Amino acid sequence: MTRDNLSNRFPPSQHDHDGCVARAIETAESLCRERGLRFTGLRRRVLELVWNSHMPVGAYDILDSLNGDGRKAAPPTVYRALDFLIEADLVHRLDSINAFVGCPVPGSSHTGQFLICRQCRSVAELDDADINRLVEQKASDLGFSAIHQMLEIQGLCQDCRLGTDPD
Repeated sequence: MTRDNLSNRFPPSQHDHDGCVARAIETAESLCRERGLRFTGLRRRVLELVWNSHMPVGAYDILDSLNGDGRKAAPPTVYRALDFLIEADLVHRLDSINAFVGCPVPGSSHTGQFLICRQCRSVAELDDADINRLVEQKASDLGFSAIHQMLEIQGLCQDCRLGTDPD
């Protein structure tokens, strides 16, 4: 699937979530195998926890879940796993809310724009080339060389704006 098929929308309220998580894990396994990266059991479990609800998840929430699984995990362990997943382009870090989300089109570095609902915390990832070009041009006009670009926009998703329950 292309980025256009997967992004530019919030996760639908009715979808095969288990299948969604399974596809994310299968893709991660395949990408890591192709790149010669070790996709350890811990990294796999952290990725599952990130994808678990399509909502941004904090590192300490992941830590709590790992410890609830009977693992003896410490914060540095979780952050190392998350760093690996970010470097492998499987997960994004949302700085404004200090949380992590799975990438719907993993495996290629890309800039993105994230629409974050302040009420239900759902996230839609965009990768709009027009927005990327505009930011690069404006930065260049100021003599600035942009190296990494990520835009986080907070507001209300359609369900929350209309007062409907997204679940």
